[in-house]
Amino acid sequence: MESASENNSGSPPLAQEALDSLRVPTSPQARAKRRIATLMEEVELLKQDKATKQRKTTYYVSQGRAIRRLVALYTPIEDLIAENDRRCEYHDEAISPESTMEQDRTQRGYIELAKALPWIHDKLASLDHEESEDMLRKIRRGADSACGDDTGTLKELVASWLNVEFRPTPFISAGDKHRRGFVSDTCGKLLCPAEWHWEDPVVRAGIRDRTTAFIVSENSWPLFMYHNSVADPANLECGLMRSKLLVMGFKAIFTSPSSANEVDGDGEGADVIENNRRARRQSDQTKVKTCVASIIGMRKVTPRAIAYAACQIRFALSSITSWRTIDGDFDYQMFWNNVVDFFEDPPGPAARGRVNDTLEWWTRKVFGTNHRQDLTSEVVSRMSVSALAAQRLAMEDAAFDSDS
Repeated sequence: MESASENNSGSPPLAQEALDSLRVPTSPQARAKRRIATLMEEVELLKQDKATKQRKTTYYVSQGRAIRRLVALYTPIEDLIAENDRRCEYHDEAISPESTMEQDRTQRGYIELAKALPWIHDKLASLDHEESEDMLRKIRRGADSACGDDTGTLKELVASWLNVEFRPTPFISAGDKHRRGFVSDTCGKLLCPAEWHWEDPVVRAGIRDRTTAFIVSENSWPLFMYHNSVADPANLECGLMRSKLLVMGFKAIFTSPSSANEVDGDGEGADVIENNRRARRQSDQTKVKTCVASIIGMRKVTPRAIAYAACQIRFALSSITSWRTIDGDFDYQMFWNNVVDFFEDPPGPAARGRVNDTLEWWTRKVFGTNHRQDLTSEVVSRMSVSALAAQRLAMEDAAFDSDS
């Protein structure tokens, strides 16, 4: 019984001795070196894995910086995706979905998201839920960081612009916002609703005392949104969205703070050419970092970018010191919606034409008169080089037919 137990407990003694006899003696130092090398390889693999994760984090964060600026200032990415999914499900079931104005705005936001991050749809499809959540969290981090950077930049720039333009007494402090808002005559006039006159003492007192007769909310267009800060009560669209301050804020965000001073003129002809020449001369003299517009491939001004700039300018003029959605009776999210809807949801073709003219004006003011992005294959096919090539080919075919 004892010998049977020994035979069942592993390798027979003779077989084990035979295996040991095959061992080739090596030095302990050599074995230690090999163990160390193996451990070093494992450490290197861990480092590479960490570096890969860090690169992904950096990429997602950097890509996310465009979200608030171009897609949606407040709507979460998850809501944009959910709205598109809802419409796809209705389409698959051959049902025409009924959509509210807000849902349509959200869907247009998803379309802008797909333009800003063209890879996101396929990426979401390839990741599991936890990985998708991690990616979206990093994108949000980049979005929040960019918004914070722009807020800090405009806080100082707007103060300097107003001091130069209006020469207020005392000057508006770049670092202190407590003397902005309606406390300041300069800021107060720019924040004043278009339907009132800031110069009227009753209006100023009513706004500052926050009486029910003078409620400042997102339901009024602030005067800083108008050309020369003047609105026509009989034609409130005239001059709206064509403010010099608004263009300066936009350029500070998307092209560069230094380019914000190059907005003089009406955006037509010689003044644009001269501004472009001046910008080239300045860029030749100093090395500047790549602007946001170049990084994200922006060649035309978009409605949502204007809405983002408008919210940032409004905040810079206000007296609140930290970013929040509600400022007194003013709702920034609804204000952003109003600007976007002005451009994206006009009441008819006539209004659409005026909106397109305004967007064209914006693009000329910001990017000049270059239109290479509009040279589509269809446009090029109608130009003389393509027309001549087609004519020569037709003549060759005619000559071949005559010879045969």
